[in-house]
Amino acid sequence: MKRRSFLKLAGGGVILAAGGVTAFAATRTPTSALAPWSMAGTYSDPRMNALSHAILAPNPHNRQPWIVSLRGDDAVTLFFDTEKQLPYTDPYDRQLTIGLGCFLELMRMAAKADGYDLDITLFPEGEDQTGLDDRPIAFIKFKEVAPVIDPLFAHVQDRRSNKEPYDTERTVGFQALSRVLSVGNHSQIGGSIDPEQIAFWRKLTTEALMIEIETPHTYKESVDLMRIGKAEVNANPDGIDFSGALFETLSLVGVMTREALLDPTSTGFQEGLKAVTENTKTAMGHLWMVTPGNMRRDQIGAGADWLRINLACTAEGLGFQPLSQALQEYPEMSTHYKTTHERLAPDGGTVQMLARIGYGPKVAFSPRWPIEDKIGDL
Repeated sequence: MKRRSFLKLAGGGVILAAGGVTAFAATRTPTSALAPWSMAGTYSDPRMNALSHAILAPNPHNRQPWIVSLRGDDAVTLFFDTEKQLPYTDPYDRQLTIGLGCFLELMRMAAKADGYDLDITLFPEGEDQTGLDDRPIAFIKFKEVAPVIDPLFAHVQDRRSNKEPYDTERTVGFQALSRVLSVGNHSQIGGSIDPEQIAFWRKLTTEALMIEIETPHTYKESVDLMRIGKAEVNANPDGIDFSGALFETLSLVGVMTREALLDPTSTGFQEGLKAVTENTKTAMGHLWMVTPGNMRRDQIGAGADWLRINLACTAEGLGFQPLSQALQEYPEMSTHYKTTHERLAPDGGTVQMLARIGYGPKVAFSPRWPIEDKIGDL
């Protein structure tokens, strides 16, 4: 079995993810990577059903940094997979902790829909603000209650990070934005569709993206996690996927290789750069999230809200792509980090997440199969 097909259990065993596979070309589809969507609602154990949804949560670079242990008949312990760290772009594991918060919130949604409430104890053996370790992230106890279905839960299967150019001729409405901004429970959620603000954030997020690409160690961290073509996605269904006819062809002819992507003079590098900057330049609005503190519990709460914001955008038919570069804590990004915080958190606090929204893709056909987008990436 391939990694994306299951969630590892401490001590052995697996849980397959919930859902159903849809609309992928058979000859180039990484079917093993998509296997999680074929196991909806098949577990008799409510913990396993909840977990089978939780592993579809968004997370940084699609690292899937979770391991769980089933305890007794009604409890689960969540651990961080220390092999999934991002030492250059996420040196303090802040974004990975947010991903774990997304996991816990989706687990909670699924459990409540199935008639179970969750009593979650965070960091029962303590925490370290400089990085995550082998200590448990959370102890979760299931308690049977009347089912409660969160309206956002209906959009779990359709949620994805839409990493395509958006339609710049279609504006985002104020009412849609207001509904999205209303779904959080733990954080200060903000957003703007003002043309001047859009122009400012388009420029800043493009510059921040260029800094990450032009900084050798941060860019190589992403390139090392790229999965190019069906075979690589199936073999390692985490990371950043490039699958579908176009990327299969570019890989076969040697245009899209890791060596080429690391060479700024190569066609692969130039075409990739053009594609990712077109995304930031076609934003039709932006969302952000601020927490008063930056402790691990703040980050977990931010993750819960970030999942809800993403699902709310899905409900509105809005494209949603996280743009985390300006919030990353490494020296080369310090100026943009400071500017972002001065603008979005002038009275203090931590800007935990930033995203672009819009309607898209801009064109009717995209050669890229959205595997990575479907399986989640902060």
